Amino acid sequence: MKFTQFLKTRGAIASIFMGIFYAVSMLGIYLPGYSAIPGNVDQLPIAIVNDDTGELGDTIVTQLLNNIPFEEVETDISNKQALEQLEKNEVTLVVHIPETFSLDIQNGEASSSIDFTINEAGSTIVSSTMNSVVTEINNQLRSQFSQQTAQGVLMNFNIPEEQAASIAEQIETAYVGNVVSINEIPDGMNQSMGPMMITLAAYVGAMIGALQLVEAFKENLGKASKFRLFGYVQLTAVIIAIGAAFVSMGITYLVNEPSGDLFFRLFGHQVLTYLVCFNFTAMFTFLLGQGGMVLNIPVLLIQTIANGATIPRDMMYLPYEWVSRISPMYYSVQAYFAEMYGSISSSPFIWSMVAILGVTLLINVLTVTFLHKEQGSNVKMEEMKKATKVTA
Repeated sequence: MKFTQFLKTRGAIASIFMGIFYAVSMLGIYLPGYSAIPGNVDQLPIAIVNDDTGELGDTIVTQLLNNIPFEEVETDISNKQALEQLEKNEVTLVVHIPETFSLDIQNGEASSSIDFTINEAGSTIVSSTMNSVVTEINNQLRSQFSQQTAQGVLMNFNIPEEQAASIAEQIETAYVGNVVSINEIPDGMNQSMGPMMITLAAYVGAMIGALQLVEAFKENLGKASKFRLFGYVQLTAVIIAIGAAFVSMGITYLVNEPSGDLFFRLFGHQVLTYLVCFNFTAMFTFLLGQGGMVLNIPVLLIQTIANGATIPRDMMYLPYEWVSRISPMYYSVQAYFAEMYGSISSSPFIWSMVAILGVTLLINVLTVTFLHKEQGSNVKMEEMKKATKVTA
């Protein structure tokens, strides 16, 4: 056999195709997806709340609107409403100017601060970006208000040395930017990337399991009705989901050490994630057979960007945002953030996963009903034909 003949074999052709296909898929999905950082930072929504009764608050708001790199800024909102939106990751930063800010700065009697509140329980890029933005804003405001305070308190140069030192210290601390982090995530990338990794473990396992169980379904057609076999496939997936969830939670509690009170909630969440991902990936396998695996890989890759763990939905390019709307990974990751680190309910994300499970399960039932023939009936027909021939 010559090498050129070997290259024409089915296995060689498939290997060549897969090597090129996955190179195109990975680079074609990852590179454009991650190019949204930092280019789409201006798409992040923030809120500026001005409760200052003096004039400085309005001046600061005007300066911020002219200088900050964000296009969507809410200003007609209360601090309570803004913080509620921050909890839900509907805004990524809340800037609050307190009521007595102007008075404190003008009197130079006490430090006055502007509160910058950031929600840590969300995409990693949001937290790091907002901390950098807040640092830059604080540096500018500190310099500006130290000069203003100096003009207000150093009206008389004939002052004792001790008084001068006290005034100098007062000038230095006239403005303090107060950075507040809510829903803080413990140190370590294993913590911030935990929701994505736990979800990814379920998704990849479910994808491989779907390929194997659908093949088993096809191989055993004729030995039982296709609907009974479909039920066996789903029951096996439930058993795997429970076993895999125990292992996943065991490793998670060993490494990340989440609260013990969350165990059953996280365990149930992981079981649901496996079942949703199983039926989601099984759609392509029931429809295309082993060719469905070729499609499942790029679908998985795009979800690793569209799941919101690294890049929030506001920063995603449109195709990735569309995928996030129907992605089981997105809702699972957001639910894990809410359960493990947040203070909001994970119920909206859980119900979204249940909806995806219902839709994909229905699609799989319809596919089995109309596209997969009962091989058993064909066998019976052949047996009847043979019996007829023998009789004749």
